[in-house]
Amino acid sequence: MEFDVRSRGFSLIEVMITVTVLALLLMAAVPSIGAWLATLQVRNAASAISDGLQQARGEAITRNETVSFWLVSGADQAVLANDCVLSSASGGWVISVDSPVGACASAPSTTVAPRLVAAHPVGDGGSDVTVSAVRADGTTAATQVAFDGFGRVVNSGPIARINVGKTAGTRSLRVVVSTAGSVRMCDPTVTATTDPRRC
Repeated sequence: MEFDVRSRGFSLIEVMITVTVLALLLMAAVPSIGAWLATLQVRNAASAISDGLQQARGEAITRNETVSFWLVSGADQAVLANDCVLSSASGGWVISVDSPVGACASAPSTTVAPRLVAAHPVGDGGSDVTVSAVRADGTTAATQVAFDGFGRVVNSGPIARINVGKTAGTRSLRVVVSTAGSVRMCDPTVTATTDPRRC
């Protein structure tokens, strides 16, 4: 009787060795994946804030009137409701002509106060993403920045920078608003003067 070696399957020992090697590789990769996810959450939250600021500036230019970006928080992180309050430590934001306090769930309107343009709940980075918005002095909390029809910052004590990070101590990012109205995201840990990521 002839036995064909080519039709033979894997032995139990070969399968166990393969599974063990895969388990070791997975265990080595888990800490890297966790750090990558934390960094991704910070980037998503910072990008959402940066996009909101740029949208507010664009709306001000398009409408040729003052439009403000407001940082707000509420009871629910996933949905903005009319229980919203101004908060320099929240990743949720509203773009409106008037103060959105108590009206963050209003339908967008060009005539009915708060003349809401857009709203965005905190949700992007998760509950452990920290946000800190300050004025140009770097210490005084700020909740609003208003852009005029030319896209320039016009309110007194506006948001000059917003720091976004994680409580677990991962990489942080910063969103900077110049007095001319330009908005950019940068990395506060980068120190090389030739690096465009530098704040």
